[in-house]
Amino acid sequence: QVIKVHSEDETSRALEVPSDITARDVCQLLILKNRYTDDHSWTLFEQLSHTGLGRALEDHELVMEVQSNWGMEEENKFYFRKNYAKYEFFKNPLGFFPDHMISFPSETNAAVSHSGILQMFLSSSTYPEIHGYLHAREQGKKSWKKLYFLLRRSGLYFSTKGTSKEPRHLQFFCEFSNSDMYMSLTGKKISGAPTNYGFCFKPNKSGGTRDLKQLCADDEQSRTCWMTAIRLLKYGMQLYQNYMQPYQGRSVCSPLNVTPMRSISENSLVAMDFSGHRSRIIENPTEALSVAVEEGLAWRRRGCLRLNSHGSPIAMSNVGMSIHRSQSWFHHKISREEAQRLILQHGLVDGVFLVRDSQSNPKTFVLSLSHGLKIKHFQIVPLEDDGKLFYTLDDGHTRFTDLIQLVEFYQLNKGVLPCKLKHYCTRIAL
Repeated sequence: QVIKVHSEDETSRALEVPSDITARDVCQLLILKNRYTDDHSWTLFEQLSHTGLGRALEDHELVMEVQSNWGMEEENKFYFRKNYAKYEFFKNPLGFFPDHMISFPSETNAAVSHSGILQMFLSSSTYPEIHGYLHAREQGKKSWKKLYFLLRRSGLYFSTKGTSKEPRHLQFFCEFSNSDMYMSLTGKKISGAPTNYGFCFKPNKSGGTRDLKQLCADDEQSRTCWMTAIRLLKYGMQLYQNYMQPYQGRSVCSPLNVTPMRSISENSLVAMDFSGHRSRIIENPTEALSVAVEEGLAWRRRGCLRLNSHGSPIAMSNVGMSIHRSQSWFHHKISREEAQRLILQHGLVDGVFLVRDSQSNPKTFVLSLSHGLKIKHFQIVPLEDDGKLFYTLDDGHTRFTDLIQLVEFYQLNKGVLPCKLKHYCTRIAL
């Protein structure tokens, strides 16, 4: 069997694979062939070109089975990319299940810990109820209707009378065993949805848009909550096994003592004080901020030599304007919308970022950063002082001789940003 896999820069690679290959196996194959680092965030992504829908395949899904559901005339594609949000809900359930959207069975105590919420999602006996308003596209029509929905173990329902949960007012909308859930990649364009936060259910064996059950939420937090809960409902313990698989053989956490697992790089990025005889971790946020500012000024004062292509040092004043162009996190002349699309593809996890040229001001740059399920944009301004050029994010309070210095600093220190820079968006080539 042959599959074709694309990357963000539209290069592609054909792979000859066995018929029972899983999405995780395809990712492992491409990681090895391209000598990439396996940080367990690589994902195989299915994009349906004619409907503007896409989804990340679960690690255990059979790729050939997915491809066999494509129509002959459809130009659908598999993409190989990173998705940092794939298992983030196991590490940070608090950010995925807001209190106003979740309720528990009456026999359960009111106070349920967030690791307890995951226990309930994965157990076979109980299941938290997700509820809230969604816009639903009426079958066979172009119009949308706002309805109160409830997600239960038996499926997704909507109320025919306001927010009533009485059985006689609940109407069945969808179950998930024979359908896949997709996210809308085109916002309002194709479906005429009232918001940009669309998702839908597509029967496995159907290719027609008339069979899609289309919904859209009012904001990203709501869409993320619904989609995460439905994934957990559909796959249950299989998702947890997928999440734990890369860590098998390491002494991490016992099953379902769902402790946030930090990567090696994340563990190393802490505020440290090296001024005394012994180094220490700085726990106080105020002290960490002041040390960050001092360190930023110290970085500015240093000569800061970098190596040229021949391996010899070269003064930064000659290359400060363009040295960032070789960095994977830098995206030359992309629009704000393209930046947001790239970050969304990589997953709305705190700290996912990229740096790009500003379109409104040719001399400045923009840091685009994901935080709190939103994408925020910060202007990086060039400053001239004593004939030297510096870059700053905070009106000159902390200055850097080039963008690489700036990014490295904010990977270690939050500074004026809402969070540290953790994962950069990059366009890989296959």
